[in-house]
Amino acid sequence: MQTVETLNEGLKRAYTLTITAKDIDAKVDAEVKRMAPQIRMPGFRPGKVPANLIRKMHGEAIAADALNSAIQSGVQQLMAEKALRPAMQPSVRLNDDYAAGKDAEVTVELEVLPDVPTPAIDGLKLERLTVQPDEAQIDARIAELAQGAKSYDDAKKGHKAQTGDLVVMDFVGKTADGVAFDGGTGTDMSVEIGSGRLIPGFEDQIIGVKKGDEKQISVTFPEDYGAKNLAGQPATFDLTIKDVRVAGETKIDDSLAKNLGLESLEQLRGILKGQAEQELNGLTRTHMKRKLLDQLAAGHDFAVPPSMVEAEFDQIWHQLQHEAEHEADVDAAKAELEAEKDDYRKIAERRVRLGLLLSEIGQANGVEVSNNEMNQLIMAAAQQYPQDQRERFIQYVQQEPMAAAQLRAPLYEDKVVDFLFGKAEVTDREVTREELEAAIESEDGFDTGTHTHDHDKPTPRKSKKADAGDKPAAAPKKAPAKKKADAEATEEAVPAPAATETELVEAEPVKKAATKKAPAKKAAAVEPTAEGEDVAAAAKPKKAPAKKKTEA
Repeated sequence: MQTVETLNEGLKRAYTLTITAKDIDAKVDAEVKRMAPQIRMPGFRPGKVPANLIRKMHGEAIAADALNSAIQSGVQQLMAEKALRPAMQPSVRLNDDYAAGKDAEVTVELEVLPDVPTPAIDGLKLERLTVQPDEAQIDARIAELAQGAKSYDDAKKGHKAQTGDLVVMDFVGKTADGVAFDGGTGTDMSVEIGSGRLIPGFEDQIIGVKKGDEKQISVTFPEDYGAKNLAGQPATFDLTIKDVRVAGETKIDDSLAKNLGLESLEQLRGILKGQAEQELNGLTRTHMKRKLLDQLAAGHDFAVPPSMVEAEFDQIWHQLQHEAEHEADVDAAKAELEAEKDDYRKIAERRVRLGLLLSEIGQANGVEVSNNEMNQLIMAAAQQYPQDQRERFIQYVQQEPMAAAQLRAPLYEDKVVDFLFGKAEVTDREVTREELEAAIESEDGFDTGTHTHDHDKPTPRKSKKADAGDKPAAAPKKAPAKKKADAEATEEAVPAPAATETELVEAEPVKKAATKKAPAKKAAAVEPTAEGEDVAAAAKPKKAPAKKKTEA
């Protein structure tokens, strides 16, 4: 094979490879020999079919495979001989004038990774902002659980519904001209008066109803209601009251905890406190990581591959565009994004540079993701798929290095960050939760790495920029720079289901129903709330939640 370098400019490289016809024929011969024992042909014993007949029968396919194999081997040889570290997948193109039996001329174009200077990790100083769980908030949370876990008893005959009572009804919704609208009919819907669950005015008008009553009420759907044909429109609902129930007394004691599957009120309080501590520790880590990355970005400046920056920018832009589609004023949100497009491109460059830095730091200091940790990552990711698809997903990750690298990247990044936390001089300061959240939201000290961002200029999307800049791009040795619609946007990208009968009178716009597992709330409303179920589940051993890639 002959190699000629045709471009060496900055991080860009280009080569012309000439693979001789002799080398390609050698691969064809090797493939024919490999296939021979498997070929069956009338008149010949198994494995005794002449090579010339095999070539005649399968020559075209064998030649194509041989050419591809020769090109692949040539590119790998080029990478090894020139010690090239591609930033992205190289572009490999066979010249158009190639014909069978001739030398093959191949053009290889790529961008290489820069030589990252030895990262300066000595002298790192970080402040750890800590928050103690608020006992009053834990008490309030327990009170919420008690409220959600309360039971209801049948009201006395003739009892008029009042705030706090549970009303069970059938309903038919109609437009202002008296025509029933799609999805506006429901049966056995249970609603607690005063819960604020239904659209404004609905619950107020069922105060005073009795079991067996029939009543018509008039409402106006909110302007931001999810069903566009109903948003801002007046409507009536014909109601048939099937039952009125009054809330029984729910005491905050061990019996409350036992109703949630726990042993005692003390255990319930301990679980809630642990959940609060875990959340607060996550906020503390987010702030520390942000400041750590700010220091790394400020202390290192080197050229990064434009292709990686463009891929990273495309990912950021795709997510932001998706979020803008769900704003109240889509056009204004997109216009704001366009005005800040250059800022986000600088953020993409910062992310790529930080990804390369963290990769270099990890390799230089022996940070690794063990086989056992990798297997756990694969198994956890597989759980997101239906049972019959999990094995196929596992095989795919095991066979596709880039998919495995993408799965591995967030954990590797966390391990490098933890290593740097251990190297830094850390001082502790106790603050309130509000102060910690304000420090995270603030862009003070945030830098895209180009020193052109105006920190004093108020920006409507402050937190979005800071969050975008605080996620390093995965280095190509760890994960592909260009990701699929990944963890950052996956949950929001799930389309909202069609509105159910109950959602048509819910107080919140239908588009928010995408976050609810069971949008239709019927008689089950008297059962323990979702919050109560979470607490019960928390009492059982379970795996730690997977870290989101958007963690700063």
